[in-house]
Amino acid sequence: MTALVAKGIELSRGSRRILAGVDLQLRAGEVVLLAGRNGAGKSTLLRVLLGSERAASGTVQLGGRDLAAWPPRERAREIAYVPQEGDHPFEFTGRELVAMGRHPHLHRDQPPQLRDLEAIERALVAVGATDFADRSVATLSGGEQRRIAIARALATEAKLLLLDEPTSNLDLEHALQLVHMLRDLRGCGVGVLLTAHDLNLVAPHCDRVALLHDGRICADDVPTSALTAERVLTVFGVRAEHAAGYFPRDFRL
Repeated sequence: MTALVAKGIELSRGSRRILAGVDLQLRAGEVVLLAGRNGAGKSTLLRVLLGSERAASGTVQLGGRDLAAWPPRERAREIAYVPQEGDHPFEFTGRELVAMGRHPHLHRDQPPQLRDLEAIERALVAVGATDFADRSVATLSGGEQRRIAIARALATEAKLLLLDEPTSNLDLEHALQLVHMLRDLRGCGVGVLLTAHDLNLVAPHCDRVALLHDGRICADDVPTSALTAERVLTVFGVRAEHAAGYFPRDFRL
């Protein structure tokens, strides 16, 4: 079973210490929410786990092997990443961008094979993007662009997905469809680590919640145990009370 394991990760920028000994693990077949305040270091930690940013100390292992020892193409087949903000400098269509998720499986200048085209189509269907896949991304809404970015990661068919705020720019229906889809990936043996601020929407669909606070993981447990009123007050500075009035609600598709 593929696993991504980080131990003792430390990273600073100037005099500011962002990560101060983070231990975190993601296994294939589980969905984990990484939560914390803005600026807590969640995006930085995802980049360290991906290998695109180097920690000052600590180790990251993929499948029991040091992450830095993996050739980039092999690593890209194992871990797919969706950043918080997309960058589309050229007028690609959505389908063309999703097709880029197959690059780790193709040799230089090799055209997509039937299995690649099938993976691209499955990814577009999974995020409900087939209706606008052949339009220029410049004409798509923020939510549509987000779905294309997630489809690109899915097209890689990696066993581990790292997603930074994947529900941002999505309306309620599509955000809920997304978390259901990520949850269902467990049955395919895919591990998902995502950041999100909407705890009510995302946490119930996760196996674990890891809370990042003061540079460390202060809780890593099933949602009901990780998100106690005491921890929510410590990490987010707000009181967790019983629902009053209309919200929060248990939204269902």
